[in-house]
Amino acid sequence: MIRTALRNRAAATAAFAAAGLGLLGVVAQPAAAAPTAAQASPCVQKIAVVNNGGFVLNFQITTRDGQLSAPTDDYHINEWRLVDLVSTGFAEGTDVRPLAHATAGDDVLGNVFVSYCANGQTATYSASGTTLNYKVTLLT
Repeated sequence: MIRTALRNRAAATAAFAAAGLGLLGVVAQPAAAAPTAAQASPCVQKIAVVNNGGFVLNFQITTRDGQLSAPTDDYHINEWRLVDLVSTGFAEGTDVRPLAHATAGDDVLGNVFVSYCANGQTATYSASGTTLNYKVTLLT
């Protein structure tokens, strides 16, 4: 009997609240589904890495799940290389970033991911520092 009274009271309270919200122009909405993982920004088709470091460099493109593209050739300070993501076989919408390899030095990941879109745009990173202490930073 007490349970029935409590259920009736809860139902009445819910109905009153719903009616009151309706009077205010507020409509109760069902809970939204959890959002899917957002793509990284910006969305680009090509990735360039400028060598501003005191070493010889090459790089590959890597995804969030560790897939790798073929490496570029080695290049020196004040030079750059460009990878068109169309040539990598990665699906559009994949988040990617460069993985730089300094000759006789460390491997360093780009500081942020970008998303692959076949739109002709380029994300440019700068590799700067020394073989054992450098950063790969997104510029554009």
